[in-house]
Amino acid sequence: MQSKATVAFAVAALFFLIPASGLAITPYAQDFEALVQTDVDALGNEGWLVFGNVSTPTGEYIYGYGPFPAPNDGAAFCAIATGQGGDDQGAQQLNVYSDYENTDHGAGNIVESNVFREQVVDAASVGETWVFDFNAKMGNIEGASTAAAFIKTLDPNAGYAMTNFITADMTAIPVTWGGYSVSIEITADLVDQILQFGFMNTATDYVGSGIYYDNVDFHLFDPTDVPDASVIAGAQLGQNYPNPFNPGTRIDFSLEKPGFVEIGVYDLAGRRIATLHRGNLDAGEHDVFWNGRSDGGVPAAAGQYSYVLKTATGQVSRSMVLLK
Repeated sequence: MQSKATVAFAVAALFFLIPASGLAITPYAQDFEALVQTDVDALGNEGWLVFGNVSTPTGEYIYGYGPFPAPNDGAAFCAIATGQGGDDQGAQQLNVYSDYENTDHGAGNIVESNVFREQVVDAASVGETWVFDFNAKMGNIEGASTAAAFIKTLDPNAGYAMTNFITADMTAIPVTWGGYSVSIEITADLVDQILQFGFMNTATDYVGSGIYYDNVDFHLFDPTDVPDASVIAGAQLGQNYPNPFNPGTRIDFSLEKPGFVEIGVYDLAGRRIATLHRGNLDAGEHDVFWNGRSDGGVPAAAGQYSYVLKTATGQVSRSMVLLK
């Protein structure tokens, strides 16, 4: 589920970042295949950064440290892994986990570890929607550890205060590979702010926190990416009922085979409003319910929306209308 929230120790995250100079928002794609797995500087040289935050067990912020070039030595934050991919992931993947070199783990404090790339928002990007797509699967996350993918924006003119924190929860994803997405609309107030996209986790007491990522793709949204077919191989998406609706509606769909399924709601600009299901399902008939609210709990505006079903064989969509 995506959410837009302010997290106490994440707000203080990255006070000391220095914005890149004069760069427009540009696409970025990486499958980690061309990086040298044995090179400790491979991720840092590729432009990936890390930043850590530490808070007490009750959530009181203590300090932050970084940013530093992302390491690839297996001891802290991240490393290029091998042998964890499927047919679409190839030989090498990105493994993201906690900073286990931080001894505050042993003191019972919460260590938040961020692995990310960053750019500066330019005026030419206002009105655009940028999408952060990636593949992911469960690693060795344990105990109370959490994991998320994110898009953040930070205002250097306000002490690097965090102005957006849009996440996809990775804490309980399957052990099989799936596709995930986070997106942000660039508004005029974000010009000259720092935009970051990447992955984070929280952990303490040196417990496991690893998630595998691959096929990272940060790109400008193309409305033609949202499909309009209602049937694909192995799945069928029904018309929501009631339609039009207020305040909620039911969506039926069926699967011929068990597998990973994602179903979400999108506005006419292609921005994902709500994630209704993400995870494995058995073969057969299924249904989900949309309460007319975003993932952050905000009531959606009246109007037309698309709901999209994604499986391993493709994606399908239908339209619905929310009344007020």
